[in-house]
Amino acid sequence: MSQHLVLIVAQYGLLIVSLSVLIDQLGIPVPAYPALIVAGAFAARGGLELLPLLLLSVGACLAADSAWYWLGGRFGIRVLRTLCRISLEPDSCVSQTQTRFETWGVSALLVAKFVPGLSIIAPPLAGAMRIGWIRFLALSTGGAVLWAGSGLAVGVLFAPQIDAVFGYLQRVGRIAAAALAALLSLYLLYKAFDRARFLRHLRMARISVADLYELMQAGAAPIIIDTRSATARALEPRIIPTSIHVPLKDVAQRVRELPTDRDIIVYCACPNEASAAQVAKILMSHGLKKVRPLSGGLDAWIAAGYLVDSPVISGGAASAQKLQDAEENRISPRPSAIE
Repeated sequence: MSQHLVLIVAQYGLLIVSLSVLIDQLGIPVPAYPALIVAGAFAARGGLELLPLLLLSVGACLAADSAWYWLGGRFGIRVLRTLCRISLEPDSCVSQTQTRFETWGVSALLVAKFVPGLSIIAPPLAGAMRIGWIRFLALSTGGAVLWAGSGLAVGVLFAPQIDAVFGYLQRVGRIAAAALAALLSLYLLYKAFDRARFLRHLRMARISVADLYELMQAGAAPIIIDTRSATARALEPRIIPTSIHVPLKDVAQRVRELPTDRDIIVYCACPNEASAAQVAKILMSHGLKKVRPLSGGLDAWIAAGYLVDSPVISGGAASAQKLQDAEENRISPRPSAIE
């Protein structure tokens, strides 16, 4: 490496690394992990101190995580939906993160930073779930140490190879800078294309909340499926009357319970009805043709002022019983007083 580059890194390396980690953890796609690897390589050759690098990186992680935790506790699931609207990841990121929390428990915070999508969603979800601050801070600190420490360790272990790469990049100069910029642009374009492809895959006929209400008032007794995860239902316990709970992960096992001659309306509480559309496509692939996602999901139903039920009924036998009761009693919702 040139002496000029070594001097720049020695002078500003700690600031550059900590800022890149902070920006990355706030949700802006900055390649912070590669920066940690490079910083580890510089530390191996005496250009930087490892301990300050680790402490500042962990501190940057905790600053971002704490901000997201507070926002999640203050605004709940709305923060998660907003994150998925602006994220380059597909809109199912909220439901996937909630499922991981249900599977792994709060310990998911220890590995969240290694999982794309989970890193940004996990802290506000922890806040929305009212996980204790001390517990969150301990787990978040452990996860930050593992993540930042592993990046620095890789840099230390492969310092000679990284040094050789930097030497080559300096020799080719502007060409290397242009190539790196092109690679970053291609990555962002790929993520944008992947998101657009995901949304195209979910395009299908939807039903409005007004049409669903009229359908229920007419006595058609459609089957209404709530596809939200158990965590999402705990954060927002209200449900559309007569709906049964069939989360995305359980659809294949529950499909035989559903009649083929009834309208099936699927709803969630996620941007673009992503989970609902995925469930609808799975049901249609099993021969159920009268399936439509609810446009706007639960939020649109509540905003329209229609009646909601409060009890949360879990999957399995309870949902099957609710389906049977709905078929027998043909329950229809009534508009609320504000309609």
